[in-house]
Amino acid sequence: MAAELETVSEWTSHGGTQKVIKHPSDACACDMTFSVFLPPQAKDGPCPVLFYLSGLTCTHANVTEKGEFRAAAAEHGIIIVCPDTSPRGETVADEDVYYFGSGAGFYVDATQDPYAANYNMARYVTEELPSIIAANFPAEMDRQSIFGHSMGGHGALVLSLRNPGRYRSVSAFAPICHPSVAEWGRNAFTKYLGDDESAWRKWDSVSLIEDGAKLDEILVDQGNADEFLASGLRPWLLEEACDKAGIQLTLRMQDGYDHSYYFISSFMADHIGWHADRLKK
Repeated sequence: MAAELETVSEWTSHGGTQKVIKHPSDACACDMTFSVFLPPQAKDGPCPVLFYLSGLTCTHANVTEKGEFRAAAAEHGIIIVCPDTSPRGETVADEDVYYFGSGAGFYVDATQDPYAANYNMARYVTEELPSIIAANFPAEMDRQSIFGHSMGGHGALVLSLRNPGRYRSVSAFAPICHPSVAEWGRNAFTKYLGDDESAWRKWDSVSLIEDGAKLDEILVDQGNADEFLASGLRPWLLEEACDKAGIQLTLRMQDGYDHSYYFISSFMADHIGWHADRLKK
């Protein structure tokens, strides 16, 4: 059954159209919201698609309002799709902490009750949402890429590694590189996936690479003043795994930058341009 889309808001920006859309989700068994920017080129025909996955505590709105992506997307003719970070609603299981539950879906498909009923963000991002975009917008779905921030950077890397050939390119801002050894990830994985840590490996970028998953190349920007650098992000672990696996990782340590959207927006145009080069090949 085709999803019933509700346009929550719509604006003209950089010659294109910025929309916020709400729809019932089969994967998450609740209403979900995403934003989509259609560049001016979309008026003349299909455009490639770049998915952006946000981090802990965020919704679609954070990057849509603070990410400063529309000028670059309009220049390169790329549709930008920004989903929410988790299912939400009165019937959705939750905890009153910022690092789990609402706002913290970790882009996995949960296997443990009560979370398995709703927390299927991997299926939502890789299957349901692309189908909605393909059916309702002038999108060229054989040219799609993905990027994200923090928990969303983790999501972008994991979903790319788990779906070889799906995305033309992947990049991340300050990703949680090895969630199985970080407090945020261990807490979430235990509750979403269970106590068997071997089951976590297929949702962990470093573990996936160690177990043979491949990508041609990855771009990562990381601020060296990020307060979560040592405790949760640990990009050197991703660098070690990529070096051993022969994956081309461009890790750019950015002096003085923290974990905020001041950091993300500073390098957003770089990332969109990098993806544009690969989407046009």
